[in-house]
Amino acid sequence: MMKEFSDLRGKTALVTGGSGLLGGSMGESLAHAGVKVALTYHTGDSAVKKAEELNKLGLNAMAVNADVLDENSISAAMDKVLEKWGKIDILVNAAGGNVPEAVVPPGKSVFDIPVDKIHKVLDLNLYGTVIPTLIVGREMAKQKRGSIINISSMASTQAITRVPGYSMAKAGIDIFTKWLAMEVALKFGDGVRVNAIAPGFFISKQNRAVLIDDDGNFTERAQKILAKTPMQRFGAAEELNGLVLYLASDASKFVTGTIIPVDGGFSSFSGV
Repeated sequence: MMKEFSDLRGKTALVTGGSGLLGGSMGESLAHAGVKVALTYHTGDSAVKKAEELNKLGLNAMAVNADVLDENSISAAMDKVLEKWGKIDILVNAAGGNVPEAVVPPGKSVFDIPVDKIHKVLDLNLYGTVIPTLIVGREMAKQKRGSIINISSMASTQAITRVPGYSMAKAGIDIFTKWLAMEVALKFGDGVRVNAIAPGFFISKQNRAVLIDDDGNFTERAQKILAKTPMQRFGAAEELNGLVLYLASDASKFVTGTIIPVDGGFSSFSGV
């Protein structure tokens, strides 16, 4: 019975940020589970290469160029998926990340960050989730089924030094997730669900320089993170995928409005 609930074969997913480490890994895991996966990208060709690799394995994938901050662009991407596969069952909002200019520089304070850079990181993460969700979510509401999976962060609930804009954006995603879960369930039935995953700390291209020094050793910031992580290590991208598959499937059909940490215990530990 559980196997039947968790069977994703035949479903269709749109994954924003498909060119990123986490988004690409999530999209790949869905494809291997039998899902037809569309990976969005805005720059570069990594999502295109990922889709080509998956198709060579006999899986179903496509790459779609789209800007998550442009409503027309996201609508066009959705239309391409609907034209090819007829429906969208799963939306994973994996586009986002920090903006280097919106980080408090070493030896300086938040008052040294230009306001337009804070605006930029808020746009990328918060509106980069809200816009695809409202557009694709409208289609799911018509279908009366669908699972929306947002990406939160440990920075949404705890004050982590140097990243005010990123923290504000992810906190916004948390309440948007809860609010929208309530809204769609009350007005469109229990077939449309909205949840979020809150990753702990993962080493990616974007943050590697902050966590790993030129000699390949952990930086002081990395050591502080590990000191507050009971598992004493950073996460691997694929360690988010089990939860993605669960939230995308009927195994979680009574789960909505949640923000679930995948953090090695970071959020549960005071550090003492």
